[in-house]
Amino acid sequence: MSFSQSTLNRRRFVLAATGSAVGLLAAPSILRASGEINLYSSRHYDTDEALYANFTKQTGIGINRIEAKADQLIERMKAEGTNSPADVFISVDAGRIERANVENLLQPIQSELLSSRVPSHLRHSDGSWYGFSKRARIIVVSKDRMDPEDAASYETLAGENMKGRVLIRSSGNIYNQSLMGSIIAAHGAEGAAKWALGMVANFARSPKGGDRDQIKAVAAGEGDVGVVNNYYLGKMIKSSKQDQRKAAEKVTLVFPNQADRGTHVNISGGGVARHAANKAGAIKFLEYLTSDQAQEYFAAGNTEYPVVEGVPLASPLDTFGAFKEDSLDVQKFASLNSQAVQIMDKAGWT
Repeated sequence: MSFSQSTLNRRRFVLAATGSAVGLLAAPSILRASGEINLYSSRHYDTDEALYANFTKQTGIGINRIEAKADQLIERMKAEGTNSPADVFISVDAGRIERANVENLLQPIQSELLSSRVPSHLRHSDGSWYGFSKRARIIVVSKDRMDPEDAASYETLAGENMKGRVLIRSSGNIYNQSLMGSIIAAHGAEGAAKWALGMVANFARSPKGGDRDQIKAVAAGEGDVGVVNNYYLGKMIKSSKQDQRKAAEKVTLVFPNQADRGTHVNISGGGVARHAANKAGAIKFLEYLTSDQAQEYFAAGNTEYPVVEGVPLASPLDTFGAFKEDSLDVQKFASLNSQAVQIMDKAGWT
């Protein structure tokens, strides 16, 4: 059994932002035919179409998708309660995945395959969720105005010589919250607060825009150094848009903290929903995401790093070079999210 691309598209629903649980519940509902799974996902990458289509082709299990921001999906699942049709929840950050787990929306599962394929620091200790791709929080510097060695770590960005030079997203961005969680783990709350104050003092402008905007701003001279996820730079390098390629050509990639703990790495991952009606199909889908073929899709389609060791890297990931990654348990920095937000707010990181 397999589905055509048109069939897959008909079963994909994207939720617009709403201000209430009632609004979320009024969004399109999804019906489940025998053997199908319902996927609640905050991944919004068109390149994932091949990933889902291949799973259906291999297993005969159809995928119905509800796509929205992670917080929307979490609120929807809470409002649906025991009647939630969700079988799988996927998000693009460990902080949001752990929030769903804390809200009792996921269930622990036992899978020898998942435990053997996903490193222990990239999954929850009781099997409530697993990471399926990695994204490094890298530093990009201007090729013309800055020596990469001057931005060798996250800590250097808070130094006095960086005043008016640093570009980064807002404190409301979950990637920055998770980065801050890793700083807390490395330096304690007091050290993290000091770092946050130094960062705010060094901003080239008030935080705004997405990661691509930080790269473009470095290229345009609005600042000399930016903090972004690696896959944004990778997508700009291979973009069909000339302005994105040109901006990417004007920056140098730096993997931070190679002399000590390593570069902060976050995950895209997920778990089986608490009230999954098709638990067996949900587990099979999660196991599929760790297959070599699926791992190659993550790398080639969205320039994310595979979590499974030995999977080949597609261009331009293979040109970025090897790097030492922070082996901090993602569950740890995810659990520090609230404290991270408080520290950033207190520092005036808007």
